[in-house]
Amino acid sequence: MDNKKDKEEKIEETLNDTVETDTKEETAENEVNEVKNEADNAPKEEDKDDDKFSKLTEELFKAKEENTKLNNELNTLKDRLVRINAEYDNFRKRTAKEKEGIYADACNDVLKEMLGVLDNLERAVAVENSSVEDLKNGVDMTMRQFKNAFDKLGVEEIDASGEFDPHLHQAVMHVDDPDLGKNVVADVLQKGYKKGDKVLRYTIVKVAN
Repeated sequence: MDNKKDKEEKIEETLNDTVETDTKEETAENEVNEVKNEADNAPKEEDKDDDKFSKLTEELFKAKEENTKLNNELNTLKDRLVRINAEYDNFRKRTAKEKEGIYADACNDVLKEMLGVLDNLERAVAVENSSVEDLKNGVDMTMRQFKNAFDKLGVEEIDASGEFDPHLHQAVMHVDDPDLGKNVVADVLQKGYKKGDKVLRYTIVKVAN
């Protein structure tokens, strides 16, 4: 009876060992298959390197395109700068030439008007045995011709009557005069002249009070 029980226990133990072994083998096989699947699904290092190279190549190509674009823009700006400098230089030369021409024309206009005055002065000097009255008349005629020349050139005498104006008058003396108001021109020592708004010579005056 005991022998039979022992045999049954051994058989059962053997069966349990067999089942346990089969389970371990199945588990191991499953683990192997899982690792294999992960290895198959995982990206290969070679593929990763190819992807990196492709990305770097693409970035390099884009950088070259951008560099070419910037160089083209830079060359365009350089060309514009050269043209602007050339245009400015031509403008400066043309303006300087025009300015010289205007100055020369103005000088010619003044000289032409003065030539008539010179002619009259030479005639007056050439006259022999002229009287004081003749000399006075000659000087008066020359003065009137001078004033006419000034009128043609737009030169006019500065008005010095009334209140002192520092923009037109130059005060060199101050006098007390109860008959005149404060800061009034008392006397003109030298006439002044202007052309338009440009003062050619200030009127030199005495100022009262």
